[in-house]
Amino acid sequence: MTIAEIAAKPTITPVQQTERVQIVDILRGFALFGILFVNMTLFRLPFQIILSPADMSTPWHDQLGMWLIHFLGESKFYSLFSLLFGLGLTLLMDRIEARGAKFVPLYARRLLILLGFGLIHAFLIWIGDILVLYALLGFPLILFRKAKPRTLLTWAVILLILPLLLTVVPTALIELGRSVPEGAAQIDQAFAEVEAGYIADVARANQVYPNGTFIEITNQRAYDYSTMGLGSFFVLGFNVLAMFLLGVWFGKQKIFQNLDANRPFFRKLLLWGLLLGIPGNAIYATMIPPLSRFEPSWTLTLATIAQSIGAPMLSLAYVSIFALLAGTPTWGKHLNMLAPVGQMALTNYLTQSIVCTLIFYGYGLGLFGKVGSIAGIGLTLLIYLIQIPISHWWMKRFQYGPAEWLWRSLTYLKPQPMRRIN
Repeated sequence: MTIAEIAAKPTITPVQQTERVQIVDILRGFALFGILFVNMTLFRLPFQIILSPADMSTPWHDQLGMWLIHFLGESKFYSLFSLLFGLGLTLLMDRIEARGAKFVPLYARRLLILLGFGLIHAFLIWIGDILVLYALLGFPLILFRKAKPRTLLTWAVILLILPLLLTVVPTALIELGRSVPEGAAQIDQAFAEVEAGYIADVARANQVYPNGTFIEITNQRAYDYSTMGLGSFFVLGFNVLAMFLLGVWFGKQKIFQNLDANRPFFRKLLLWGLLLGIPGNAIYATMIPPLSRFEPSWTLTLATIAQSIGAPMLSLAYVSIFALLAGTPTWGKHLNMLAPVGQMALTNYLTQSIVCTLIFYGYGLGLFGKVGSIAGIGLTLLIYLIQIPISHWWMKRFQYGPAEWLWRSLTYLKPQPMRRIN
């Protein structure tokens, strides 16, 4: 390669501090709280409880705590993170292509490295990982990078509707089968066997996680991930990809780059988000506790439809609230304290899992199964409030969080400068 060719070769580097969109970092920081708010239940209890009826003998305050988690948190924050992930594609693509470099090879490498993070997280730390799903769905997302805004919205709506059809059709077929006496007996027996399997898995998890060694717990993690974690891909995948596409739409429309000009948009989005999100999530949070999710029924279908509509809409309401508040001098200053948390979101996400598994698992404090939902919410607040000053301290001295530095260094195939130059 000649000197002229070397000089003409585009230089691609990670996003610099001056290029960051502040509201995006603020939203990531807020989403990290919500992720922990929801995940705390699955740190302290077996993963299988997602499918099992709630224990209605628990104290009223813990039942209230779970209602709040269902209403305010469940499915809202991975939806928010998904939107920001899709937005990130457009921001990165604009930067890379503006420098005359090829976007797809770099982004594919970025996804493969994220997949590696996710697999390590899922098998060695905690099975509730979302990074593997993000990495895998990031590849079909690449196909939409040049799509028109209308196409993005159309596919987002289709992907949000598909799970509803996949819920209604099996329920209708099972109810039809129950109309025949012989069919009803066979169906009841099949679901009884499934339930017995889940009960056995819960008992095994309740024994291993609070008492096992790291190796024993890792074996249990692998079993739970193969039986539960992989199955969640199908449940979450449609919604995640839909929110990815909505994030790409936000990026193409440059919604976050000019908050003042888009205030009318955010007001409308807030109104619709609350009108659909509050009743949808209230219906879901009230109906879901006594239901078995592994046995289709019309009651479960109604609760699922209410959440499928309500969760993304309430997530968009959260986005709108923060966007509107961030555009005001007083609130904007207060919300900026979340930006460093969001700038090192991957590090903070992994740290939450490490800290919580050390609290609940046998190779740590062994508190698995011994903490109620209200105490879990308190623990969530404590951990997150500690992460805020740590993130500020770190980001004043370094350009990236530790995991972000490794991710970027591997993506760009060279170590990135870590220390901040003032």
